Amino acid sequence: MTLKTHNRILLTGAAGGLGTALRPLLKSNCNMLRLSDVLEFGACQENEEIMLADLANSAQVFEMLRDVDAVVHMGGISVEGPFGPILQANILGAYNLYEAARMHGVKRVVFASSNHVTGFYSQAQTITADDPPRPDGLYGLSKAFGEDLSRFYFDRYGIETACLRIGSSFPKPKDRRMLATWLSYADLHRLITACLANPAMGHSIIFGASNNSVSWWDNSRAKHVGFHPQDSSDGFKTEIYQTTTAPDLNDPIAQLQGGAFVAMGPHGFVDYDPKN
Repeated sequence: MTLKTHNRILLTGAAGGLGTALRPLLKSNCNMLRLSDVLEFGACQENEEIMLADLANSAQVFEMLRDVDAVVHMGGISVEGPFGPILQANILGAYNLYEAARMHGVKRVVFASSNHVTGFYSQAQTITADDPPRPDGLYGLSKAFGEDLSRFYFDRYGIETACLRIGSSFPKPKDRRMLATWLSYADLHRLITACLANPAMGHSIIFGASNNSVSWWDNSRAKHVGFHPQDSSDGFKTEIYQTTTAPDLNDPIAQLQGGAFVAMGPHGFVDYDPKN
């Protein structure tokens, strides 16, 4: 049974894929779960409240954080795309969220960063949180900004943040790359729970992956968080190998940790040759 660590937790991006998966799980962490997204997504259930907000609208975000004890920030754009929407949702939106947290005295944020902050590292490397960001696109760049922004708000205002560089969080891995990056929904909740319950989070960068045999990420800098993944992609390996074709190992998409994101243009599809 998960210990309730907060009275009211705000979950942004509640209508998205991860928000939908986390909605029933996070209610075990608090007495009241406030759900937010930009558009209507249904009615409240028990121990829930809904407050719609556009992350780019500072007044709406300010109201969204009123009487909140902690934030699980899954909101924003989660794929590669044109810079304008990413700027509004992920960059201006992150600033508005931290400003509202500062003004309301909220001291704990769990921020959904991304593995695409480091997507241009080779799959032959194992990196730690000490390695510099190497974003693989505008989306990854916006998440790198969010990590820096959260560091500033910790250093100046004492708002503790766990930056979760989430790998690939789905019911099961979809391809060979995800054998290294997969994070089960249950392990994502375990990670968030550890971050909410830790008495001294500080500012921490944590790679979000399950206990997969293949991994490019070393979480030794985040041992103080107490995250112990219990699931693994290993049980899906035979199925994945039987249902997918072998990658071209000369293709940067297969060489680099960001996968297809390293070759995506601003419209979210491959539109150039990353070898040139």
